[in-house]
Parts: sequence; structure tokens; C-alpha cells
Amino acid sequence: MSVERYNHRVTEPKWQSAWDEAKVYETSNKDDRPGYYVLEMFPYPSGRIHMGHVRNYTMGDVVARYKRAKGFNVLHPMGWDAFGMPAENAAMKNKVHPKEWTYQNIATMRGQLKTLGFSLDWSREFATCDVEYYAQQQRLFLDMLDEGLVTRKNARVNWDPVDMTVLANEQVIDGCGWRSGAPVEQRDLTQWFFKITDYAEDLLTALDSLDRWPEKVRTMQANWIGKSRGLQMSFELCEPIGEFTGLEIYTTRPDTLAGASFMAIAPEHPLALELAKTNEELTQFATEVRRSGTSEEALEKAEKLGFDTGLRVKNPVREGETLPVFVANFILMDYGTGAIFGCPAHDQRDHDFATKYNLPITATFVPADFAGDADEFVADEPHVPTKTEKVHYINQPAGVEHATGAEGIEATINWAEAKTLGKGQVQYRLRDWGISRQRYWGCPIPIIHCDSCGVVPEARENLPVVLPEDIDFEKPGNPLDHHPNWKQTPCPKCGDAARRETDTMDTFVDSSWYFARFTAPRENTPTDSKAANDWLPVDQYIGGIEHAILHLLYSRYFSRAMSATGHMKVSEPFAGLFTQGMVVHETYKGPDGFMAPVEVKVEEQDGKRTATLLADGSDLEIGSIEKMSKSKRNVVDPDDIIDSYGADTARWFMLSDSPPERDVIWTEAGVEGANRFVQRVWRLIAGAAPVLKDCTRAVGEAGDALTVSKAAHKTAMLVAEDVEKLAFNKAVARIYELVNTLAKPFDSVTNGCASKDLQSSCAQAADFLSLIVSPMMPHLAEECWTILGNDTMAAVEAWPTHDAGLVTEDTVMLPVQVNGKKRAELLISKDAAKDEIEKEALALDAVVPYLNGGLAKKVIVVPNRIVNVVV
Repeated sequence: MSVERYNHRVTEPKWQSAWDEAKVYETSNKDDRPGYYVLEMFPYPSGRIHMGHVRNYTMGDVVARYKRAKGFNVLHPMGWDAFGMPAENAAMKNKVHPKEWTYQNIATMRGQLKTLGFSLDWSREFATCDVEYYAQQQRLFLDMLDEGLVTRKNARVNWDPVDMTVLANEQVIDGCGWRSGAPVEQRDLTQWFFKITDYAEDLLTALDSLDRWPEKVRTMQANWIGKSRGLQMSFELCEPIGEFTGLEIYTTRPDTLAGASFMAIAPEHPLALELAKTNEELTQFATEVRRSGTSEEALEKAEKLGFDTGLRVKNPVREGETLPVFVANFILMDYGTGAIFGCPAHDQRDHDFATKYNLPITATFVPADFAGDADEFVADEPHVPTKTEKVHYINQPAGVEHATGAEGIEATINWAEAKTLGKGQVQYRLRDWGISRQRYWGCPIPIIHCDSCGVVPEARENLPVVLPEDIDFEKPGNPLDHHPNWKQTPCPKCGDAARRETDTMDTFVDSSWYFARFTAPRENTPTDSKAANDWLPVDQYIGGIEHAILHLLYSRYFSRAMSATGHMKVSEPFAGLFTQGMVVHETYKGPDGFMAPVEVKVEEQDGKRTATLLADGSDLEIGSIEKMSKSKRNVVDPDDIIDSYGADTARWFMLSDSPPERDVIWTEAGVEGANRFVQRVWRLIAGAAPVLKDCTRAVGEAGDALTVSKAAHKTAMLVAEDVEKLAFNKAVARIYELVNTLAKPFDSVTNGCASKDLQSSCAQAADFLSLIVSPMMPHLAEECWTILGNDTMAAVEAWPTHDAGLVTEDTVMLPVQVNGKKRAELLISKDAAKDEIEKEALALDAVVPYLNGGLAKKVIVVPNRIVNVVV
């Protein structure tokens, strides 16, 4: 019997409408089933979804659908991280209001996500630019302010004089603003900060409890927090400069003090600023340094430059010696004290600097087994040991000789404290989180500036502070600052005329608590504490590794802050974290630049692949496989894939091609293969359905019927285990195996030559298969489930329950060795007797040649473990 081809264009919209009408995926906070919260990092509404979204949300959807089938009340929401600079850029470029641009994009992307059949609770949807959302964010800010978790202080920032806004270090390109191109200035501005450093130790130690987080992410966060024990000490200036009598430093390697050959300070160090008042050359040097980039990465790559101030400090280790003081381009005022001592023998950066300026290079230790001259050892490159490496100390004032770096550090700290030269201290690399942004499209900071009362929090009854709609982007700078009347407001304390804070919050704030808001998104308070405590922490969070530090660290901080302010009692927001790989595609390049995959024809002949332009047949260069990006034009539009092959094909391919933590290479052949499997499953079930739909469902008693039941039950068990581990590609492989096993028995059913026993086992297996593929290919699953005579939705059905007796392995694969070297494998019954195992092993084709026609000297059989043939 011929089966009509599966038509995704009809089937997928039909089931999406059915799910919506039945409100299958809406979640109640009052449901008494155990809860399970699965969340993917919500998207920025840039305009259209990309294949990275498809992969991310497909993984989360498989987990959500599987957990529903396992009896959980699943929360699987969706929202939009909607504030930020791209909307302002679009407003200036396209003469459209940021709000209009944002909500148009949300509508487009929402529609695209719905076509993929994700089991999302859209009733909880919100965008962070919704007034209702940022109103509660303003309440959180005031609560945190009351709790002492917010502060206001001066900070040195990158200032774009054309755009009139603060820039992050990463937005300074070659010393210029990334958008305006204007030379960036350094300014001291008063900024608002969240005091994340109050939780530095807690954020660090709690990483050990996050055993369902990738080790790489935990390490990245630990390094970012950067706890270190070191020595705080002062180098005395030989000649005081005004109030400056010394240079305070903090070093994590005080055991290198004996190798100090220079001091260096940041261009923004107070001493450097004081010297620059009367030194035009130093002023010019500092200006050039700021133009060359201010991020750690930029400074690391830049040539190490210094300006000799002419000042010297006393060497605390060698009496009578002095060290020169430089202003250097590789010292940041934001870290430590803004001053360092340079030990070129044991630091690459210091070594580069000392080599350039012909400064001494003196070793303080060498490898424990080094027998040569220490000066020769460090002449060409520095020796930078770990703190656990044992070294031989030389020129060490603390008196240690053979010791680890950690032991040398502690000995030097003890020596310095005894000499009253300094004090051992624990410090953190982590800095307070500056949240002030001179932008319009962000959450207004609810603060009032009053000439009489000073800085005053806005009264809670006056919230929300709503962004004005009538905004002028023609003038440079923050539109809120030059709005004619928005910032004018009465002081909530005295009633006099006052001014609103015109800075808005860093958009990282918006995404640092949205997971809590989803638990009760319509409350008139930031959370319903009961709902938040019931749902949180998120059981499974899924997103890209690029958010490993800031977003995840800020979210962890916010959970603690919200606990401190009484909004919930959960300190860790995400119990399980999974970081998926990217979607990548090869690139194609012609004389006019990169070409999109839809414009290219790729062929393979005699093992050689070639690419030509569809338009004119001209040859193209096949480039490297890279992350999909607009710049390389190697982007595949999800809408094109859904239209051509269907959502289930896209979902299946995303899950099947590679382990989920690795990159997936998008290929047309791979997608076509996924689509063939969709059609194969459909033909398998649709062909047999007219017979199976009226059959009883039962375990097969013998022969092929029993084989079918064993395969179905075992697959149900193993796929469940794989999904629990997020091993989606393994689950897919098992489903392929099941379909292969079912092919011939189902043909028998379709052709009317199957026994009643086989029909019953195939009917049960067909139900099992429909439900097993449901999390991955939900539309196909629903269609199969229906034609099999079921009158419910697969989406609400329980996961198939396997019979433990059917999944117990009754065979074992034994390695067979000849003279201790593995030559073959033997599949045999677990209950086989030793003489049977010996007989079968000696008859193996791979073993017979070693017997030389004779008998083995000995056959050693270890039951269920191994066979060793001695010849």
C-alpha cells in the first residue's frame, strides 16, 4: 500500500493551533505535581531568529517536553531582552522610535519561534522594555539601595565627546569611539554601582556547590572573581613629591621582590596626574596611551611603553639601591593600586618592558633541577612558575631555598610583616558593578537630585519612572538629558523643584533577574516570593558560553541581593547549566566577496568539492567552516528551512549531528538526511496504522514479536537516560536503531502477513515510537499518534513505561585474546558454559589462523569478562 508523503506545511500549523487552543503549555503555580523549570537564555529582539536560536531552544524544548511526559509540572517561559544600544542605533539610522523598532522585531521573532513548535508558556511572556517589567526593576533598585547594596561614587570612564556617553573598554577601538570614531577621553564621572564585591567570597566558594555546571564556566568565574593572597607594601620615594612619600603596591608574587628592577604606575595614578601638571611631555604620553585602547586585552597586545618620571624609590630588599619610576601603558588604575614593581626575570610583560628600556633582569629563583648560571637562565625569556612548582630560591630575603611558590610567598609575607615593610592581604580582582549608562533606551534609575536635599530616592508610590515617548535623537548625547521637561520633577522629600537622574541602567541588569520574574510575571511586586521559592533555582538553564562570566555572575549576585531584600530565599539562580556549541557553516568567496549558501552550488566529484555561483556559474573559493555571521554571509535562514523541510526536520538535524556541547556544522546534505528520516518514520507508521490502530497493545511472546518489544522497551529506557544527561545525539542514534529494527516487522503488518502476536507488539512499539520522538519531532509525533487510533494528544501523554524484564541483557560481548593480545570479540549468552565459550572462541575466523591447524595450549575463560587463548 502506498503512503501519501508527510506534508509538514499542513501538519505543523494544524498541531500548533491545536496546542494553543488547548493551552497545553500554560503552567499553573497551583499545580500540585513536582515542578521542573527549564529556561533558555532569552533573546535580544534584533529582527529575526538565527540558527543558533533554533539549536538552543530545541534543546530546551526536548527537556521540557520530556519532563512533562515524566509527570512534572513544567515551567518553560519565553521573553525578550529588549533594551540596549541597537534600538537607539536603528532609531537614528531609520528615523524610527526605539520602542516601535523593538516591538516590531518581537512580533516577527515570536511568529518565527511559534513555527518551530516550541512548548513555551506564552502567557508569561514579557519584554524587559515593558513598563510593567522595568517598574519592578526600579523597585528592586530602591530595595537594594535601602539594604546598602547600591552606592554612588566617582569612577574614571571612557568618554566619547561626540556621542557624549560612557563607553565600555571593548567599545574603544584604536583609541576612538566604536560608533562616532572620535578620540576617546578619560573622565571622572559620578556613577551608580551595585556592590557585588560584598559577595565576592560567597560567589567564589559557592561555585563548588554548582556540580551541574560545566567545569570550564566555574573556572572562568573563579578567575574573574580572582581571589588572591599577597603582600601590600609601600616603596618609599627617595624625594617626596608634595604629599606623596611612597608608592603603595599589592603583589601576589612577593617572592619576586628581590628581582625588582623598576616601578611603574598607571597614567591615571594620582602621582602621575600630579607630575603631569608641570610636565607637558608626560601629559602627551598619557593622552597617547588612552588613545591606544584601555581594555586588558588591548594593553596585553600593545607594545609596552613607559615614560621615565625621573623619580626613584628605595629598594626595600637591597639597602642603598634605588629603582626608577615609570608611567607605563600596561598598568590599569582599576586593578590593585595602579602601581606595580617590575620583576622582569619572572614576568613576561615586565621582561618585555625591561628589555626595551635596558633595565636589569635579576632572578630570584630557578627550577629546582637547574644547574647552570641563574643570570644565563633568564637572559632570553622569563621563568614564570606556578605557585605549586618547587623551585630553588636565590637572592631571597626570607631565607627560603628549596620550596614551592606558595611556600615562598608565605615566607616573604612573614618576612615583610616582621620587618614592618608590609602586610599580607586577601584581595579580589572583582570590582563593583557600574550600572550608569548615558542612554535613552534603558531602565531609568529612580533617583532625584534636589538642591536642598541632595540625592534622594524616588518615592515608591511615584513609580514607575516612565521613559518619555517624544525623544530627539538628532542631538548628540543622552536624549533624556536634553529632553525639555522630562527630568524636571518635584523632590519627593521636600517638594521643591528637582531633577531626575538621566542615566539609565546597564542592560545586564535587565537580564539578571528575569528568571525570577517568570515565576509570577503579572505581580505588582518584583516577585511573588512563594512562587519564586517554589520554582527556583532553575532546574536546567541553557545558553552560550559567551555569557559564562558577566550574565551568569550578575544573575548569581542578583539572587543574593533579592534574598537580602526579602523577594525570595534562593541564592543560586541556576541549579543546572548547559552551554551548547555554535551553529557553523563553511564560507564561499568570489571576486566580489563572500556569497550566501543560497547563492551557491556545491558539487563533489572524485573526492573533490567545488563551489560555483548559481547566477552565472563562476567559480568560488570554499573557505573555512565558521560561526554563522552576516559579515561572512554564511547564514542560513530558519524560515527557508522550515518552509522547505519543516520544523521537525530542523529540530532533528540540530539534535542529531554532533554532541550538543560541540559546534554543529550545517550542511544541506545533513538537512536532507534528517528530512528523509522524518519521511521514513511517517511511512513506517502510516503504512501499518490501518492494521495497528485497532490492535491490542501487548508485549510480544516469541520470535520477531518479542524482538520488537525488546527493542521498543529498551529504546524508551535508554532515550530517557540520554535526555536526562542532555546527550541528545545519542538519543537520536538509538531512535535510528529502533526504526531499523522495526522496518521488516512493520512491513509484515502492512502487507497483511503478520501474526496476531506480531501485530500486538508492533502496535505497542508504534505507540512507543510516537511518544519517544515527541520531544524531538512533536508535529510528526502527534500525527503518528492520531493515525494509530489514539484520541488524546501525544504532548500530554506519559513517557512509555518499559518492562524491566525486557531490557535486561541476556548476551555479553567478550573480548578474545590470543597470547594476551586482543584479536576478536565474541557475542554469547551470559549463561553459556565454559566449554561452550571455549568452543565458540576457537571457531572465530580471527582466531583460527593463530592455531596453525592444531589445538590451543590453553584457553582461559573468565565468565562475562574475557577469553584468552594461549598457543
